Amino acid sequence: MTHPYELRALTDVWTGDAGTAQSKQANRLIPTGLLGSIRWWFEVLVRGLGGAPCDPSANQKACLNDQHCAVCELFGCTGWARKFRFDVRDAQGAVITSKLTKNTAFHLRFTPLRAVKPEEWALLELTLRLISDFGALGGKTVLKPSDEQHRQREPHHQDHGLVKLLCPLAATQTREQLQDYVRRWPRRPAVTGTAWASCDHMWFVEGRHLTRRDANGSTFNEFVGRDQRKTCRDCGATHLPPAKCPNTKKHPKRFSDAKPSSASKAWLAGGVGESKKVFSFKTPARTFGFVQQTSELATTRDELRGIWKMPEANDWFFSGDELLSRLFSAKKGLR
Repeated sequence: MTHPYELRALTDVWTGDAGTAQSKQANRLIPTGLLGSIRWWFEVLVRGLGGAPCDPSANQKACLNDQHCAVCELFGCTGWARKFRFDVRDAQGAVITSKLTKNTAFHLRFTPLRAVKPEEWALLELTLRLISDFGALGGKTVLKPSDEQHRQREPHHQDHGLVKLLCPLAATQTREQLQDYVRRWPRRPAVTGTAWASCDHMWFVEGRHLTRRDANGSTFNEFVGRDQRKTCRDCGATHLPPAKCPNTKKHPKRFSDAKPSSASKAWLAGGVGESKKVFSFKTPARTFGFVQQTSELATTRDELRGIWKMPEANDWFFSGDELLSRLFSAKKGLR
């Protein structure tokens, strides 16, 4: 039986290619883009529950044929087909082919092609709740907000990927039952650089965003250890694209382009071919991210407290086990 899940896009949801906004892919819905994002968050949940799934993006494939992890069991891998058909439909049941824009209501439909275990449905439902309450769906979620009046509407400062799950979840499995399920599967060796993608390493703040305030101030850059100034190193002015530096006649080298202040901050900031580990959205405001070691969660909280001038109480910051507890407490319906 098909399992449909109703959601509403709180922002545009990006599923297209990496091309320009004018490309043919940019304005159409690519379901595999959504499914890849859902799978990634499914892995985050499974790791947080104590499972050890493979990294499907690694060069060395750990899961092949019938020797695979809990994630590949449902989503498929080499020699093992995905257990379901996936499509995206509107309220009337028609397949959606155009881009999901802000305020669009849509249904994610999972139709079994083989038997799907109750625990797998429960994990899938909780993954959608995790995305809705604490994460984001699709691409372009790493774009940084701006509070600068003349810049905040630029495409590279727009929010993408925030959605709200509108239907109550039917799963009845407890946290302990799902922990037992994911831990029964073969434990894949940790792939360098992926262990952080887990609820254990995740933190979340509602109602706050990291942003570019002006040419000399950026709370986002402050948090990731970068120079906050976006002024030109060669002439001291601020150049808006596509303007070039009058001294060098080249694209400006900004102070903010310099590497972060430490290796841990460099990891957080990401780089060419490597994602940031902090994601911030302006409307509606939310910020979440990941740490390399769980011992860094308290430091992260204290840094954000200083940036946002938050109170001494810690009830505004959710991470690790507490985040999972909140996820399961909302399991049986809307909050």
